Amino acid sequence: MKRLIFNEEHEMFRDSVRRFMQSEVEPNVEQWREDGICDPSAFLKAGEQGLLCMWADEKYGGLGIEDFRFEQIMIEEIMRHGDIGLFLTLHSRLVGPYIDRLGSEKLKARLLPKCISGETILGIAMTEPSAGSDLAGIKSRAVLDGDHWVLNGSKTFISNGINGGAFVVAARTVPDNPHGIGLFLVEEGMEGFNRGRNLKKMGLKTQDTAELFFDNVRIPAENVLGEPEKGFYNLMHHLAEERLISAAQEVAHAQVAFDLTMDYILERKAFGRPIGAFQNSRFKMAEMRTALDVTQTFVDQCVLLHNQGELSAEVAAEAKLYSSELESQVMDNCVQLHGGSGYMSEYRISHMFTDARVSRIYAGSSEIMKEIIARSIGLDERKLLAGN
Repeated sequence: MKRLIFNEEHEMFRDSVRRFMQSEVEPNVEQWREDGICDPSAFLKAGEQGLLCMWADEKYGGLGIEDFRFEQIMIEEIMRHGDIGLFLTLHSRLVGPYIDRLGSEKLKARLLPKCISGETILGIAMTEPSAGSDLAGIKSRAVLDGDHWVLNGSKTFISNGINGGAFVVAARTVPDNPHGIGLFLVEEGMEGFNRGRNLKKMGLKTQDTAELFFDNVRIPAENVLGEPEKGFYNLMHHLAEERLISAAQEVAHAQVAFDLTMDYILERKAFGRPIGAFQNSRFKMAEMRTALDVTQTFVDQCVLLHNQGELSAEVAAEAKLYSSELESQVMDNCVQLHGGSGYMSEYRISHMFTDARVSRIYAGSSEIMKEIIARSIGLDERKLLAGN
């Protein structure tokens, strides 16, 4: 289906991103998967091409491009010619904006040029062993001591955890207020900051995911992002884009799986005929084609709303919920249509299946998305029970 949201400039950009992915990323993916981590030089090369933090002001070395469609194209080409575990978008659109919108001018002038060049890789540290989607359960604490904040605690499942050179860390600053959270930028080399091992995962083999530990880390005032007790609300402000990023990735990933499967069922034969000639194959592909087109249209509409500053957290939750569920359904169907080959690691669909499983968990689980959506349509359990 032709998509109407892109113009000639977007398509020219897509061509350049595709060439970059094909030359600098695709040939290295297999090695990165074996290593359990992508080479940080990928960020440097992306930076050289102007593909990181494209929204950043030109005075920091950025391009000043706010249009999310350019990032959407990046996501789609990473899915097709790169690898889902290369988290360039987490660096650029999920973490970088915290520094830009909440950081001091001194911090931005010092750090943003390194983020744009890929010299410093970014991560965000919210999840803890006992607190995932429930940010109010965060136990890491930051206490003001003179002109520094002293940070103690630990985080887990942190993306870019090994390669990362700077992390936005959420920590409790108001003990008696579950929403009293601050955001602090912790940089590599700060005394008391250590990272654990590269965690082994079911999928996302190229993505370095680690534990982070903070033992009396002294955070200068320059590295405090926004007001130190308003971090919870600042996190909420960024959630719509985080879920849009996730939705764009999920539908793009599913589209690649569909295309791989189409190629396979046209070439592979059973009982003397192409697998694609069997009614079950044709009907399954027809169902997936329809669902992909419907979902892609919805996600594209969300992108346009986001560009206008009108994408609500609730609609973004709908996009994330539906796209992640569709991605898993498509992957399961595509493995089935590959038959035994789909279970073999040499076929890309095999690891795409395991890579996709986390989509219904991270960036807010499907259950949390359903809760957000239910509340938005007037089905808030607390209010309903309070009225009885």
